[in-house]
Amino acid sequence: MATSTQLVVIGAGPGGYAAAFLAADLGMQVTLVDPEANPGGVCLYRGCIPSKALLHVAKLIGEARHAPAWGITFGEPTIDLNKLRAYKDAVVAKMTGGLGQLQKSRKVNYIQGTATFIDSKTISIDLVKGGTDTLTFQHAIIATGSRPATVPSLSIKSDRLMDSTTALELPDIPKSLLVVGGGYIGLELGSVYAALGTKVSVVEMTPGLLPGADRDLVTFLSRRLETTLHKIMLNAKVTGVKEVKGGLEVSIEGDELKNDEKQQVFDRVLVSVGRRPNSAVPGLDKTLVQVSEKGFIKVDPRRRTDDPHIYAIGDVVGEPMLAHKASAEARVAVESIAGHDVVFEPQAIPAVVFTDPEVAWCGLTETEAKKQNRKIEVAKFPWAALGRAVAIDRPDGVTKLIIDPATERILGVGIVGVGAGELIAEGVVAVEMAALASDLKMCIHPHPTLSETLMEAAEVFFGQSTHVYRPKKK
Repeated sequence: MATSTQLVVIGAGPGGYAAAFLAADLGMQVTLVDPEANPGGVCLYRGCIPSKALLHVAKLIGEARHAPAWGITFGEPTIDLNKLRAYKDAVVAKMTGGLGQLQKSRKVNYIQGTATFIDSKTISIDLVKGGTDTLTFQHAIIATGSRPATVPSLSIKSDRLMDSTTALELPDIPKSLLVVGGGYIGLELGSVYAALGTKVSVVEMTPGLLPGADRDLVTFLSRRLETTLHKIMLNAKVTGVKEVKGGLEVSIEGDELKNDEKQQVFDRVLVSVGRRPNSAVPGLDKTLVQVSEKGFIKVDPRRRTDDPHIYAIGDVVGEPMLAHKASAEARVAVESIAGHDVVFEPQAIPAVVFTDPEVAWCGLTETEAKKQNRKIEVAKFPWAALGRAVAIDRPDGVTKLIIDPATERILGVGIVGVGAGELIAEGVVAVEMAALASDLKMCIHPHPTLSETLMEAAEVFFGQSTHVYRPKKK
């Protein structure tokens, strides 16, 4: 193999492979290092993609169970777990294999192994096949991602205790499952297991699910989850777990809990309390790279670290820990290395919770505006007034715009409802392009579609919504 390269990218997730591919497109000599057989990272192998494959199946089961309301009755589904697992694995193999082909087509040198810094311009690579290689570089991009966070008091050795990675492996369909943490990962995976027939309970230490998201959006999701999940325990926390015959005995504290809820036995427990950056790259202390108290690698707006030869992107540099944010940072880092005048300064990084209904938002949220004591106007359009939502029997949603009252500029967008994750992209464009509410109002949207809710929300701001009578306050 080559002993030197113009650019080495450490980590082949959505940030790493995006960086490597763009650098190759710009004519750089690129080496991409990752332990997996093909690019993809956690997102494709153990995160975004396999979870969405399973959520698709969960949605199908949910619609089939609701179909009697429309006069169509199916029998209770029979779950072939091996075939379902094989479907999920085939999706992963197809996507990662495709990336492998793209890597070869771009002539990116892919090394399957783990990198260790020797100094600011040299790494050694422990090869998966055995042995060690040494590589010198002009620039490096660290894209090592993140891992599931752990709770010391819950870290017992038991096959019944799962994190997001093991939960996606579908070891079985347990009769009961406790999800520790009411964030997006726990709710998505909990929804999958609930659809497959598991009695799922969730424990969240804050007063509501999806901490940080606007409460009016979360309300619609909470209402539906109350019908699909067994129990949601808020303002509560798990204080201990021990293995007993037939399951895991969990101790839960919470003022709102009944006595018989404070100690329960579950077949399995899924710990989903966030993620931690993989910033402990071996040998990093032999460079000038600095790490913050929270464990994130420090970078400037160009994604360059304190070491001029080394950049970092993705989960390892900070929140939000999202694949599309990592891919966007990859472009900035590579273009900076190529000498372009670029910085990472997005106005709207979309967030999507792929539950049913989906919850999505971008730009300024109402919650953030209140914390900043910033004056805003909120324009909401209820999906119950939308023809398409009623036609598909999913009126449980709302689309809202966060608007600057002085300029009428759209500062943020929030959506909850079926397909909210697809709709939020229009909100991103509106925020990034500094669109005014009148711009969105005047854009003709196709009828009947869920996308009309964005146009109608803008009309609500002016007191002129066709399907909602809400006169503008004078």
